[in-house]
Amino acid sequence: MCGIVGIVSAPGCRPPSAAVGQAMNDAIRHRGPDDQGLHVDEQALIAMRRLAIIDLASGHQPMQSEDGAVHIVFNGEIYNYRELRAQLVARGHRFATQSDTEVILRGYLEYGAACFEKLNGMYAIALWDRRTRSLLLARDRFGEKPLFYHDDGERLVFASELKSLIEVPGFARVIDPAAVRAYVTFGYVPSPGSIFANVRKLPPAHYLVYRDGRSELHRYWSLEWNATSASNEREAEDLLATKLDEAVSSRLVSDVPFGAFLSGGLDSSVVVALMSRHLSQPVRTFSIGFREQAYNELSDARRVAQHLGTEHHELVVEPDAVELLQQLVWYLDEPFADASAVPTFLVAQLARTQVKMVLTGDGGDEAFGGYDRYLRFLKLQSLGTARPLASLAARAAGSVLPGASGYRLRRIGERLRQTFPDSYLSGVALTAPDLAAALLGESAARDRYEGLHLDGAALARLGDLDRIVAIDFASYLPDDILVKLDRMAMANSLEGRSPLLDHRLVEFAVNLPPSLRVRDGRGKYLLRRVAARWLPPDVLAKPKQGFGIPLAEWFRGPLRELAEDTLASRAFRERGLIDPAAARDCLERHLANAADMSETLWVVLSLELWCRRFLDARAPAATAVA
Repeated sequence: MCGIVGIVSAPGCRPPSAAVGQAMNDAIRHRGPDDQGLHVDEQALIAMRRLAIIDLASGHQPMQSEDGAVHIVFNGEIYNYRELRAQLVARGHRFATQSDTEVILRGYLEYGAACFEKLNGMYAIALWDRRTRSLLLARDRFGEKPLFYHDDGERLVFASELKSLIEVPGFARVIDPAAVRAYVTFGYVPSPGSIFANVRKLPPAHYLVYRDGRSELHRYWSLEWNATSASNEREAEDLLATKLDEAVSSRLVSDVPFGAFLSGGLDSSVVVALMSRHLSQPVRTFSIGFREQAYNELSDARRVAQHLGTEHHELVVEPDAVELLQQLVWYLDEPFADASAVPTFLVAQLARTQVKMVLTGDGGDEAFGGYDRYLRFLKLQSLGTARPLASLAARAAGSVLPGASGYRLRRIGERLRQTFPDSYLSGVALTAPDLAAALLGESAARDRYEGLHLDGAALARLGDLDRIVAIDFASYLPDDILVKLDRMAMANSLEGRSPLLDHRLVEFAVNLPPSLRVRDGRGKYLLRRVAARWLPPDVLAKPKQGFGIPLAEWFRGPLRELAEDTLASRAFRERGLIDPAAARDCLERHLANAADMSETLWVVLSLELWCRRFLDARAPAATAVA
């Protein structure tokens, strides 16, 4: 696990500077405190920070071919590297190390860009080929590892984190208004855009070729929806059990101590149960909770840990909310308003006291239909031609009922009127349309879904469940869930691996009939059936609970002064991204207990603190908007 950076100049342009490369590398030291390396020549610079997990002695990067023609830096892990190594040895390759990095390098020498299709893992890869004067950048299938890039016509600059690009002289920090609109709506900035107008994210399952000052983007893999090969439910159950076991066992390769996050929910419990089957020592598991009982799942996690006999570590946290928010703004890189980043950071901090790598349950909700919003969407869709009438009834009732109940009915009525994909995205959105319009302005709020770049034709060919799952795989998973895991784990120099995102497992899961994913008003039907082999009934019956924090209480307590001072500040008023009166109204309603506006306040506060950290503190003139 590492962080990578680089600069490749266009022909005839100024060569890259080693000092700039070192500054870029230093900005992401937390991603790899164990080692660093840099290669620079007359046209290219590539560098990395290393968190050593596999082949501790000889896995130094950048790594180069014997003739010095090809150099590689790589962030991630390749889980099938031993099998690929054996295939390459059979084709005449001789290896100098035991690292997966060398397998990628030699795979490229043998297969070219086709090597990416053969990799099973999480990765961001940069290959500089002096023979063709070309740079290849590649990202894993689901976007577990990040990669930003910036092309200014004279050079292409790339990095694992946005903060490294800021170290490049001449880089213009200009905010993209479309990114702000999407952020206020969803709480994150969707790919392939970024908060800066001149920076892109390499999309998952793509590679980029930069040669002669021009770049070309290529997709090397797509998640396809086809009929499952299982002939009946029992066969599907057995196949799923096998694929789950293979996904977990393949991620247990490590030369350092490792463990697992354990919430007590189904996904993380399944992962820990399968780890226990393959390890001779108890699995080290980690859980955190808050004093507020509604945000404390420690008893659930403890019950699973006792059942599986793990070496369990738990902690009730009372964080300094103000200091923690400031830290998270820096590590998250872009404005990011999923508040579950807070407990993710804290549990990663706890785990790092014992291990350098953990397995997680991320990806299970998308693959197996586990989100409650899937159930709500399917229920509304089931009304069919009765939706217009139901919409009128819900809006009428909502206009009469006071408080939260009335608001909820009005939202349902609104969703029933909408066509797809708005009918689903309005349920995913963190900020309701009327509130987004108040915060952003009416004209800005109208285009709030534009940043998702959805393939409407492809979605139209899918059934109701599959097309909303496809949307989440395209955006919510890589741009929210996996950003949160990567940044919060790497902030603590901890590697996180997600077995439920093994692409072979996901391909099998999403091609199960909808009735094997969602049944009797619950998601993950077949996964629960399989999990019953390893877990007690109370774990299988546990309602889904998000990884939340006492946000509403924080804004009436430790975050109140920060919120009041921030929204009253001249910098916030003059920035022009958020309407100050609308933001202040949200705070006043929240403090008066008239409504829970904590999510909206987190959105606004996170954005303004990001601006102060990444714009004002480093370049006061860089607050322009494209």
